[in-house]
Amino acid sequence: MASRLNPYLSFDGDARQAMEFYKDVFGGTLTLSTFGEFGHEDTPGGDKIMHAMLETQNGFTLMASDTPPGMEYQRGSNFAVSLSGDDDAELRGYWEKLSDGGSVTVPMEKQMWGDVFGMCTDRFGVPWMVNISAGEA
Repeated sequence: MASRLNPYLSFDGDARQAMEFYKDVFGGTLTLSTFGEFGHEDTPGGDKIMHAMLETQNGFTLMASDTPPGMEYQRGSNFAVSLSGDDDAELRGYWEKLSDGGSVTVPMEKQMWGDVFGMCTDRFGVPWMVNISAGEA
């Protein structure tokens, strides 16, 4: 899969409703995964959205999630730019350059969903999410 760059939005518990609204606006295919599907079903917020992706026929991609438990939601700064794909070297190269001089929020490492993922804010204050797909075995 080629690397992709797209906005990633954060919501305060209403990601499902927001993404269904954007699907009505743009059309396309919407996939939703909850925190409960990844082992947090018995915790408060287990039914909230851990990851949503809308892909349209026009080539638009919009991703989103509800703010995870323990993290503060900040309206107005509830976005990041997402880089994702399966080219490990390419995406790690972007990560190294984006995080250089910035701050790392989540270190680049394997996550519970199987992919390698990291979050950083670059030196200009722009938040980034980098996800390297584990691929099929």
